[in-house]
Amino acid sequence: MDARSRGQADGTDPADQWVLNPETGDYELRLNDSAEQQKTPRSAPDPGSTAPVRVPGQRGRRAAPAPVPAPAPAPEDTPGHGRRKRKPKRSGKKKALMWTGGVLGLVLVGGSAFAYYWYDRLSGNIDTVDIGDVGSDEAVADGPVNLLVIGNDVRTGEGNEAYGNRTNVTGHADTTLLFHMSEDRTNATVVSIPRDLKIKIPDCESRQSDGSTRKIPGSTVPTRFNESYGVNGRDPGCTMLTVEEITGLELDHFMMFDFNAVKTLSTAVGGVKVCLEEPIKDLDGGSGLDLPAGESTVQGEDALSFLRNRHGLKNESDLDRIEMQQKFVASMIRQLKEDTLDSPTKMLDVADAATKSLTVDKGIGSPGKLLTLAKELGKIDLKNITLMTLPVVDNPDEPTPVTVVLNPTEAPKLFSMMQNDISLTEVKKKEKDAKNKQAELLEGTRAEASGIRVDVLNGGGPAGAAQDTLNWLQTSQGVARSTNKGNAPAEVDKTRLEYAPNQADQARKLADLMGLPASAMKPGTEDADATTPMTLTLGPDFKKAGVPITLPKKVDAKQSRADEEMCKK
Repeated sequence: MDARSRGQADGTDPADQWVLNPETGDYELRLNDSAEQQKTPRSAPDPGSTAPVRVPGQRGRRAAPAPVPAPAPAPEDTPGHGRRKRKPKRSGKKKALMWTGGVLGLVLVGGSAFAYYWYDRLSGNIDTVDIGDVGSDEAVADGPVNLLVIGNDVRTGEGNEAYGNRTNVTGHADTTLLFHMSEDRTNATVVSIPRDLKIKIPDCESRQSDGSTRKIPGSTVPTRFNESYGVNGRDPGCTMLTVEEITGLELDHFMMFDFNAVKTLSTAVGGVKVCLEEPIKDLDGGSGLDLPAGESTVQGEDALSFLRNRHGLKNESDLDRIEMQQKFVASMIRQLKEDTLDSPTKMLDVADAATKSLTVDKGIGSPGKLLTLAKELGKIDLKNITLMTLPVVDNPDEPTPVTVVLNPTEAPKLFSMMQNDISLTEVKKKEKDAKNKQAELLEGTRAEASGIRVDVLNGGGPAGAAQDTLNWLQTSQGVARSTNKGNAPAEVDKTRLEYAPNQADQARKLADLMGLPASAMKPGTEDADATTPMTLTLGPDFKKAGVPITLPKKVDAKQSRADEEMCKK
């Protein structure tokens, strides 16, 4: 049944029987006005039920199962084994706060309103793609979470052929957002990646419909980022690998939407408020946008036109358009939080519209897994969500630049901050905490340099870094008892010094010499004998022997916050 005919015989909408419990933050089922609220978990149908099994690739709607008491989670919603090793998942109840919008709103559609009798319907809406070993099988694990949201510019759908290339039947990575959620869930950074960024696309593999794997060669020369999807058969996993190459981060999941998603979702939330300093009239252009100065509410075709428009913007460039898209996303975030969170009916409508337009990896390919992710994302306060464009500069190889390249100074700073999980909204607090932690670890006596025993390994640093560091330690720092152990068994995320408790004085001295941050210090729990060396593993953050490993304090690039309104009063 559809959203207009889901009522019962007495005219009651099942969604309205779910009542918010202010003590728990969860919606609870109330069968009638006099009945006590039942604390019914919102999860999948019982594995043994007769609910229809979803056919791979099927996107049609299915009949909702009859209401049954407290169904157990389906097997597909239990955490799987991640493709990358993760810590065990946290336990405990978490309130799902639906705070985000636009492309991010495709998942954050309010956890508690997922009534069990809607589970099959929403499952049937979601389309999944097998991206092999890329990403994680777990919806959420301890540690930071990196989610890639891809806007596909395929022109299928009513009215979409007017937006550019009509022969584009597969689409490209036209609008791409990298969403980094901090480990402590207090903040997030959302980075827009320009489609015209020139980078090298790495080799990747794509799973075929017959189960085989096709190897797709990367680009031999820098090419536009948007070709990381859709060109030569590249799938979203290829786009994820490309972003990993650019940023040095490990991505967990992807979500992909198309033009139709913008139309349906903006309509489902009742429109999105936008604001223009000057009127825009692009009746002869590709967008057809016609809006006055000041505040307007857009939905459906107008919302898509707003996001696609360049006319009337500063330089009428893709970077200008990205800035408008970020403001639209922030506005929808507030719209959902203020007008939709407390209405189960609205939340179900948004969930239905969102999942119909959604393609995801198998790690989050069910309502239950999306709900798990939504609960974690919902903890973040709007003021601690930073939206920004990846720092870029005009391509110096083009006489009249039409593409961009990474800003060689600011982009590495941003990547370093994200790799080290430093918030752009809480940098001072993080720096203070890091300094206090480092002072704690370094408090105490220091050994003499001649008393340091250390094995040096290269776990992701520059080629020859272990030998160069060994030479520097022995010839200029007096650390004679040091040994080059070659490459580490596996690469590490960042440089680390592992030592026993009774080697703390040696570790403090070596940290002084190397300029190691607190995060690099990894004390053990058991003492070592007198001849056992410490282990120094050089990571990607290591630049050169004698150059301290320090964290950047800020990124010199325009930023905005999700709680900032477009029309400032």
